Amino acid sequence: MNAIKITNFHKNYNSVEAVKGIDLAVNSGELFGIIGPDGAGKTTLTRAVCTLLVPDDGTIFVDGKDVVQNVARIRAILGYMPQRFSLYPDLSVEQNLRFFADLFQVPAQEREERLAKLFRFSRLEPFKKRKAEALSGGMKQKLALSCALIHTPKILVLDEPTLGVDPLSRQEFWQILHKIRDEGSTILVTTSYMDEAEQCDRVALFFKGEIVGLDTPENLKNHYPFPIYKIYGGDLRGLKSFFDTLNTVHTSQLFGDALHVSFAEEPSLTDWKAWQAKSGGNLQRWVHHSPSIEDVFLELLREQT
Repeated sequence: MNAIKITNFHKNYNSVEAVKGIDLAVNSGELFGIIGPDGAGKTTLTRAVCTLLVPDDGTIFVDGKDVVQNVARIRAILGYMPQRFSLYPDLSVEQNLRFFADLFQVPAQEREERLAKLFRFSRLEPFKKRKAEALSGGMKQKLALSCALIHTPKILVLDEPTLGVDPLSRQEFWQILHKIRDEGSTILVTTSYMDEAEQCDRVALFFKGEIVGLDTPENLKNHYPFPIYKIYGGDLRGLKSFFDTLNTVHTSQLFGDALHVSFAEEPSLTDWKAWQAKSGGNLQRWVHHSPSIEDVFLELLREQT
């Protein structure tokens, strides 16, 4: 049975069509990612899954239960971490956890064991007496996740949990999610960071309320049809202008210290030497580059338009 089954889900806000009839199934024990930019409809989708929004059309089933007809039963097995999780700043780490244990009616005989486990995997035990307002951004997110896990939910829904978190804390956060998944929980997570797709078992690429791609990250990248190169030079903007004039170039994007160029067909060494000469020596080095999820996402959008 699917942990989450979404069929023809629509949601409008007045004249704005936020989600446009999507179909999606999340398998039990899967870490599933909804990847897309701000305004794509990710939060609307997760709120509907968590029984906080009623679909305008279509159905959503969580653990086989309809989100409209079985609100209490679904909330009992679900952990939800919204973008702005409301920690209590004047309470310590431990006091926040105990408050949510009370809120979720965790049996008294189980609390200490659950607290000890959450402290271990979040590495927050040395800070359990520290007030939440004094925690770093990454530590606040780990505390928020721990609060969402205090009642050991069967399904965990996280809306942009790493937004604004430093790279090291993001990495640690995903390691925690992998451990939770490996223990048998199902996780649905949204993110606008394209590189985080690699952390998921499967992903849905989301744009303007629609799914434009759905598969494992590896399969999505394997279906990218164009050879890509990272190109280096003294003047990258000038180099981009040069490559944009070539008929064989499919796309060109500036990425940090290099230019990413995809070609309609594989360039030969003769081509590279000719371009090096025509660019007046601005073209210094080129390296074959595997496509990223961002490359795939942009190409899928181009196909749509």
